[in-house]
This record gives sequence, structure tokens and C-alpha cells, in this order.
Amino acid sequence: MKRILYLLAILLILPAVRVNGGVVVTDSLRSEVLGAQVKFNVYLPDGFKNSDRKYPVVYLLHGLYGTYTNWEEGMKMKGVADELIASGEAVPMVIIMPNAGHPDVHHVQNGYFNMPGWNYEDFFFKELIPAVEAKYRCIGDKGHRAVMGLSMGGGGSTVYAQRHPDMFSSCYAMSAWLDNKQNNVGRADNGGDKLDIVCQSVCDHSALDFIDNASEATLASLRTVKWFIDCGDDDFLLELNEDFHRKMKAARIKSEFRVRDGGHTQEYWHQALRLALPFASRCFDR
Repeated sequence: MKRILYLLAILLILPAVRVNGGVVVTDSLRSEVLGAQVKFNVYLPDGFKNSDRKYPVVYLLHGLYGTYTNWEEGMKMKGVADELIASGEAVPMVIIMPNAGHPDVHHVQNGYFNMPGWNYEDFFFKELIPAVEAKYRCIGDKGHRAVMGLSMGGGGSTVYAQRHPDMFSSCYAMSAWLDNKQNNVGRADNGGDKLDIVCQSVCDHSALDFIDNASEATLASLRTVKWFIDCGDDDFLLELNEDFHRKMKAARIKSEFRVRDGGHTQEYWHQALRLALPFASRCFDR
């Protein structure tokens, strides 16, 4: 009996464990650019509903063959975000997980760039960002906006930050598909196959070529963004990510580069979120 009372006394003096967390909601936006109703998931931090507070925002981009649901279904994003925010490693934030293809948009793997019949980058910047940041009380400036993604989304987030450095404080690229000149994923040609068209778009919007062809003024603007490149030692895209890091270094653009144990897998990206969300938090204006 004394032992039980002792244990109860210990429990009473221990700090309370926070059990509340955020929520993930599914929303959609009618896009005139794409001619489609585009779904997306939104992570809203604990307390969002009961306050008027404005929040920093992260755009989290899925990979090829993926959808907006993958971050929660495969990488358990909500649990990671809840844990990091509760521990103070990440700040409360809104996380937008847009859809760039299959299944509800044209039933294909369309990608993040403008291509024939699919001007996704125009949709992202002209329609999605203004709509979601107004609806979900995002602060909505460079200092409080980050972009990150995996594989195709890692390449998409990198090129978005390259082309729009005035809009993002940081970019975190996970296992990024940054170019396709070596046919890393599939053929890059104009044969008309939908995967070929996506592969061609990655060639046409190469993050490596962007660095090679950038003016000094453009390179200076890229130095205003905080960069993180994260790729597994068993990932088939590792050499591409290493090449990109070398080009960034030669251009005097500071970037964190980490090669961790793992491959092109959901478990790798689940763990990457534990680095990515604190990184974005550190880069937000305070």
C-alpha cells in the first residue's frame, strides 16, 4: 500500500504530459488555371480554432505517383508535427499539402511545373497560395513561409524557391529529383507518354541548370533563402543531390547537406520531417 501511495505521489508532481494536438483537414479549391477542383490537406496546430492568431506556413510537396494524402498516411506527419510543437522544437504552424496529380486531378502524375495542358506552377502561386493563406490565417510573407518536399516534390520545392526567392525563408529538399538528364526515373522526351512528359519537365526545369545559368543578381537573391539538402546513402538520387550541393557551394550559396542512413522510402521521409520542421521554424522571422 505504501508503495502504491508513493508512486501516486510521484505521478502528481511530474509535469503533465500534453495530449492535445493539431488536426488535419481536407479542403479543395476550384482552379481556373487547371480547370479542376484540386484537393489538399491542411495541418492546423492545436488551438487554431479558438484563437485569432496568425501562423507561419509550410508547403509540403508529395512525390511522383503520390497524392496530398501521402504525408499523413505514409509519413505520419501529424504525429511528428504535434510532437515537435509540443516539445518546442518547432513553432506552431499551418502546413499545406497540395495535390499535383493522381487520383483526383486528371488521373495522371502531372508534376509541379507548367507543361502542356497543366500549368501547375501558375496554379500554385496565383491561386493556391493566396487562397489558403487568407482562409487559414497565415502571416503570408517571406519571413514566415517555407517550402519542402520529397523526391519530385523535393525538386519542385527547390525550383520554386529558386524562381521565387522573395517568397520563401527556407527550402528543405528530401531525396530530391532535381534533374532527369540521366533518365533517373524514366525517359525524358516528347513522345507523348504522360510519365515521359513529367520527366521532360524535370529536365526543362533542372535545379542544377538553374544554378549554372543564374546571373550574379539571381545568385544573390538565392542567398536570402536557407537551404537544406537531405538524401539517403542508399538513394538512387544521391549523386544528383551531391552534384547540386557542389554547385551551390561553388556559387557561394550556403546550404546544409546531410546524407543519412536509408533509401528512397517512407521511413526515411518520416524521419526527415523531424529535421525539416525544426529547420523551417529556426528560419522563420521571430
